Amino acid sequence: MTKPTPFSSDVLKIDADQEIERIALGIRKILSKQLKRRGLVVAVSGGIDSSVTLALAVKAIGADRVLALLMPERQSAPDTLKLSYKVVECCRVSYRHEDISSILDACGFYERYDLAVREVFPAYGKGWKSKIVIRNLLEGVGFNYFSLVVRDPESNESKKRLTLNAYLDIVAATNFKQRIRKMMEYYYADRNHYAVAGTPNRLEYDQGFFVKLGDGAADVKPIAHLYKSQVYHLAAHLDLPNENIQRPSTSDTYTLDQGQDEFYFSLPYDKLDLCLYGKNHGIPPKEVATAVGLETHQVENIYADIDIKRKTTRYLHLAAQLIEPIQELNNM
Repeated sequence: MTKPTPFSSDVLKIDADQEIERIALGIRKILSKQLKRRGLVVAVSGGIDSSVTLALAVKAIGADRVLALLMPERQSAPDTLKLSYKVVECCRVSYRHEDISSILDACGFYERYDLAVREVFPAYGKGWKSKIVIRNLLEGVGFNYFSLVVRDPESNESKKRLTLNAYLDIVAATNFKQRIRKMMEYYYADRNHYAVAGTPNRLEYDQGFFVKLGDGAADVKPIAHLYKSQVYHLAAHLDLPNENIQRPSTSDTYTLDQGQDEFYFSLPYDKLDLCLYGKNHGIPPKEVATAVGLETHQVENIYADIDIKRKTTRYLHLAAQLIEPIQELNNM
């Protein structure tokens, strides 16, 4: 009898060249047969997901039919624009640089955000920085909650747990950024008769780490089936710049540096990839725990959190709900 192979990161290994060709073929079919558009718009942030999506779009339809959008604002990380230019140059695509700060200012984002933070830290103002962080799942059992971290102009940091109202106010304000960027993407898509390519990987898509009608809106999402580890694997085969591949995963939303693992996922992507894979394939938590270097009860907590996030973010995946279905459209 053959001894079962221990669960390990090998389960996420893919044939990169074959997968790149499969995605490229899929993009071409979707564009020509379903969307009937002649090119793609890709919003580029300089991170791994948008860089890989841009490179895949070029592989699929050629650089002359792909437009990259660079949309920083005054709170973007200093290296965002530099890394965005780097991947655009690597892929040899046309691009547009749209600084969205003035639009955010016009809709009151910066003022609304500061007012929301002052609900927790009344002294918050000019020269201060901030971010939201989530409770670490590995610290023990219990429900998720968010805290606000601020740094004053003298570099003193403070942290307080957010009330529900303060959390909702902050998230509602920051969602302006994603929705304004998407508005610009569809402007350029309409102007060129292009479609919009979304950039979420499987972790983000599965766990609802996106803004409805913001970065969650797209016509095609080429890497939504790929675990983050697999996205990194493709990046190396697509000859993307090392700086883009090595950039830490960040939401690039808050003025303080913030990794995705402290804002939403509570676990580094390589460990969470395996936990999500284990959950999806019915692997017992004990086997997953051995592979990722955690305790069994910690993986059990992660499995439970995956279910919770799927339930609470189901709304984000739903299209507009109809009181009565329009059968004529369903039959097309």
